[in-house]
This record gives sequence, structure tokens and C-alpha cells, in this order.
Amino acid sequence: MESIRNIAIIAHVDHGKTTLVDKIIHECKAMDPRKETGQLILDNNELERERGITILSKNVAVSYNGIKINIIDTPGHSDFGGEVERVLNLADGALLLVDAFEGPMPQTRFVLQKAIEMGLKIILVINKVDKENCRPEEVESDVFDLMFNLGATEDQLDFVTLFGSGRDGWMSFDHNIRTKDIQPLLQAVADVIPDAPYKEGTVQMGITSLDYNNFQGRIAIGRVFRGDLIENRDYAICKRDGLIKKVRVKELYVFEGLVKVKVPSVRSGDLCAIVGLEDFEIGDTIADLNNPEALPRIEVDEPTMSMLFTINTSPFFGKEGKYVTSRHLRDRLYKELEKNLALRVEDGQTEDKFTVYGRGVLHLSVLIETMRREGYELQVGKPQVIIKDVDGVKCEPVEILVIDVPEVSSGKVIELVTIRKGLLKVMEPKGDIQHLEFEIPSRGIIGLRNMILTATAGEAVMTHRFLKFEPFKGDLPTRWKGSLVSMEQGQALAYAIDRLQDRGIFFIDPGDQVYVGQVIGENTRDNDLDVNVIKGKKLTNMRASGSDENMRITPKTVFSLEEAMEYIKEDEYLEVTPQSLRMRKIKVQ
Repeated sequence: MESIRNIAIIAHVDHGKTTLVDKIIHECKAMDPRKETGQLILDNNELERERGITILSKNVAVSYNGIKINIIDTPGHSDFGGEVERVLNLADGALLLVDAFEGPMPQTRFVLQKAIEMGLKIILVINKVDKENCRPEEVESDVFDLMFNLGATEDQLDFVTLFGSGRDGWMSFDHNIRTKDIQPLLQAVADVIPDAPYKEGTVQMGITSLDYNNFQGRIAIGRVFRGDLIENRDYAICKRDGLIKKVRVKELYVFEGLVKVKVPSVRSGDLCAIVGLEDFEIGDTIADLNNPEALPRIEVDEPTMSMLFTINTSPFFGKEGKYVTSRHLRDRLYKELEKNLALRVEDGQTEDKFTVYGRGVLHLSVLIETMRREGYELQVGKPQVIIKDVDGVKCEPVEILVIDVPEVSSGKVIELVTIRKGLLKVMEPKGDIQHLEFEIPSRGIIGLRNMILTATAGEAVMTHRFLKFEPFKGDLPTRWKGSLVSMEQGQALAYAIDRLQDRGIFFIDPGDQVYVGQVIGENTRDNDLDVNVIKGKKLTNMRASGSDENMRITPKTVFSLEEAMEYIKEDEYLEVTPQSLRMRKIKVQ
């Protein structure tokens, strides 16, 4: 029987997980060389490639010395923690990747805690040892302390450490000795990670993720925990509410390299994909028809943030999108629930309003960005944190915020965070960088990234993760500057914008179409100001030629989706269409 190793790759965002998996794929020649992509193979989603982050976990399988290694690439952001928790159920061990300079970061702690709780065997990989100022030995010691603090067992603390560079494609047991390939890492996986056990008995398979194919429909992906799964047989599916239904497994696939290969049966311990199942959800168990036993369901951390989603009602509605009705919006949000475990959707007071709960601004913004690319038009309200009642006390989510910033800017950063009820817990130098750790209410983080990047000339690195719910910390200072609101509909003119430049900064350029109630800029004062940007200069016979060319208009301020979500006030909506992002007042004065 083939020996199988199931490993998950866990790390903080941007520590090199996906790059390392790419190198393993190349090392094991799991990919047809004729299909060389030149980009990261696994980040195949358009959004992932643009942002340089992994959003959805991926499965890939390679063969090494007769051992099949199933590798699961996981996201590093705690906003996608629902993905991480789910896929760790598939693994028997984990490669913990840590940057040789940065060391363990907030999300490292988050994903490592999940792995330790599940009892996974850990291999530490200290990546990027070719960086300047790297400190591999210190980082190894920091990881040991972190694992100890997280309650790791003696066996887990006795971990193997490798050093290397995923980008350059080498791994070694000594950071001073550079090898030619990543063979030591693959050998460590073969030696250290336990073989996926073969368990006799009636079949049990847990569904942990799903795929979709236009030809085959929904595909269930998971691990066979006991017995053998055989195609063209009837099984029972155990649902959330204890309901048991009869289903037929039409086709079975296992992972080989980057593709799925059709097989007649799958042994316990291996990962597989099932085609032909209907009416299943993540967390269900495929079990024996005569003696169905359900596996424990996957528990996912609760959402910490909510947003209002509604249909686009602006004067420009339906000009750019294909899907604009409340039915389209409703169907799309509820479809997302099938595969996005950490998301919740509730119907609002009216048919066209929905409250969507997620793990953070990034988690929700990825959903909105995906929808606008699919051709949806919608409006979203300001992100709100979820307030809980714990033993009669009003509580709110608190996060650990870590900021690495040049020493000269650290004072400004501390001041900005403290204003938002942040509490400084750690302050230590790392070379010429100051490492700051705060405890801050989740409300305080909304809109903070922009302010910190402005204050530090874009040099700050900011990460955060959910810690716990604590008693409400009181009101926070909000954006004090008012909005410039358009009072007319039409084309914005350079002459009008030029005359209004002393009133504030603009989010539009001359020639852009605007409508009544659209937020087109930021006022220098704290009140909202209605302005007319379509008013042109009257022609007279005395007008000097060339006098219009003296106008100097400041380029408009451009917002990314997350920045716009964080910028809007409570009485404003963000209008999202496939081509545009506009802010508008909910009620036109």
C-alpha cells in the first residue's frame, strides 16, 4: 500500500508559502514542463495574483521516493481563518514557515495555535535567510517560546528546523550551508510527518471544501478517515441537523500534481474529490448506508464585523453591471455561504437589504471585489463591529495590532493608535525598525491603515488578528472632516473644480459624470457642503483667448475598495459597480 503524507503549509501572510509549494511542484516534476506559466502556479484566482495573497486553500499532490505527499496551501490572513481551520482537518502535519527577519507575526500565532490544538506534528522552515539583517537562530528560539506558550506537547516542541530560501529553491539543516535544491525539506517530511493511517471499518469521509465545474457541477473535497470509498455505490450523508440521506458516489478523483485523476476507490488517509453528490455542505460526513456515523463538525471562529449590502439605487444604476436586482444579490450572497464558512448572511428589514457578517474588512472586501468582477452592482454601508452581550455587559471585539515602523515615525504611530483606544503592550527594536504591539478595539482599526501609511510615508507594516471580546471601550474619534456633495447632475467642469479647490480635496476629475447627492470630495471643515461642479464659465465677447489654460487642478484622490469602505461615514453608502466606486449620501438634503 502506498505511503501517504498529508501536510498543510501555514504561515503569516507574505512569508513565502505559495512560492515554496511552487518549488516543491517543480522539484518533484509534478507539472508538465510544456505548460510553464511563469507565475505562481497555485494562485490561480485573478484577485490572488493581483494582491499577491492566497485567499482560497489549494490541494496539490507530489511523489517523492515512492511516498505520496498531499500538500495543502493555506491563506495567511486571519480574515480567511475559516479556510485555515477547515483545511487543517485534512492534515497530519504542518510546515510552519517563518520569515528569517520578521520572525513570528500575529497570523503566525493564529495559524500555529490552530495546528497545535489539532495535535499536528510541526516542521519549522525559516525562509528568506538570504535577506539582509536576518536572524535565523533568534527566530528559531522565538518560535520555540511561542509554541511553548501556546501549550504545545513535548513531542510537538521537539520539532525539526530547516533554513533556506523558497524563492531561490534551496533548503538546509544549517543556515550557513547553502544546498542546491529542496531535497532536505522533502526528506524531513518523509521522516517526521506520520504516515496517514489506514483505518479498517465502515467508511467515513469528511467534506472540508468544495470545487465547482461547469460540466460536473459541485464537487465535494475531503479526507477519507476510515474504510475505503468506492465509486458507483450508495452511501449515507450525515447533515448538520442530524438528518441522514441516501446518496450515490458517481465518480472518484484523487490529486496527482495539479490535476485530479479518476480512480475506482480511495483508501482511508488519502484526500479525494467526489462528483455526483447533490445537496451537501461543508462539514457533512459521507458514511456507510447501513451504519452511518458522523464525524465531529468543523467549528469556525465567529464573525467580528458586519456590513449592510443593498441594491444600487443611484441615478447611474444599471449602466455598467449585468446583475442589479435584489433577487440577483440575494442568490449570490447565499451561494457564497456554501463555500465561505466564516460568512453569515441575514435578511434585512426590506427585501433589498442584507446584513453580511465576516471576519474583517479584507474578508468582506474580497467578496465585494469578486462580485463586481462577476458583473454585480450593489451598495454597501460602513463596516460595523459586532457588539455582544456577555453576562449583562456590553462587549466588543479586541484585536492585537502589530506595527513595524522606522524609529523616526514610531512616536506618530503610537499617538494615532492611542487616540483610538489602543494600548501599547510591546515596544522593542529590530535593527533600525521599531516593533510595536497594541491591544485595540476592532472599531479602532477601521480607517487606521490609511492614517498610519500617511504618517509614516508608506513605510509602516501593519497586521492584526482577533484576540477576544472585552467590555465596550467608549466612543472613538471618527473622521471629523465633512464631505463635498454634488448638488447637480451632469459633467464636472474644470472651471468649477478650479474655483472650489480651496474648499477641500476632490475625488473626481474634470469630465467625470456626477449626480445629486454624490460625495465628490472632502471638505476642509467638519460639515458637509453642497457644491456645484457643473457650472461653466459664461462666454462673452470680451473673453481673452487662452485664459482658461492657466488652471492648475490637483489630481483626484483615488481610493481602493478597502480604503473607500473604511472612509465612508454612517450616513453614506459606497456604490460598487464593475467599473466604478462612488460614495453617496443615503439621504439627499
